[in-house]
Amino acid sequence: MTRGEATRQRLYLVTPRIEDPASFAGHIDQALTAGDVAAVLLRLADGDERTQIERAKTIAAVVQRRDVALLIEGHAELAARAGADGAHIGGIEAFVAALPLLKPDRIVGVGGLFSRHDAMLAGEAGADYVMFGEPDRRGRRPPFDEVEEHLLWWAELLEIPCVGYAGHPDEVAALARTGADFVALGEWIWTEPQGVAAAVSAAAGDLTTPVAR
Repeated sequence: MTRGEATRQRLYLVTPRIEDPASFAGHIDQALTAGDVAAVLLRLADGDERTQIERAKTIAAVVQRRDVALLIEGHAELAARAGADGAHIGGIEAFVAALPLLKPDRIVGVGGLFSRHDAMLAGEAGADYVMFGEPDRRGRRPPFDEVEEHLLWWAELLEIPCVGYAGHPDEVAALARTGADFVALGEWIWTEPQGVAAAVSAAAGDLTTPVAR
């Protein structure tokens, strides 16, 4: 998940909380064939460490064989043990605490950023990307116009890649127009009536390419 002088926008898929990875693996495989996906953010259901590692390994086998990065939400300590490419951490304090567990070998992204100040701190600390617009633990999201404003500001001024979180299919095109490097597709893609492959394909069609830097 890097940025070049001129790079195409790409998708970033966010899973629901996975408890049975074997039954979900086929859905992920379908999604990865339907659009240009850079990464999958794996959200794990509660469980003991061994169980969570095995869940992550099962999903990693599907994702990484297609040359797509697998990141684990939270759980920075599991990334290496599960063979993941990195972790996505929510909140600036948790992000800073996770850095020694992930750098320099793995990707570390950060979300849960509700101010420009926190985003700048994350960038200065070594984030590989920042994400704007994702819901908090209670499912609350910042106003969409605020998300757009943050993405426009970041994409124009800073070199570190940024991700815009789409909580609904209607948000994808608007996020793409901000110049975000990646658009994250929330859990809605897995429950769309037309199926996940069609949902990902439609979202891919809403991207703007290339993004000039």
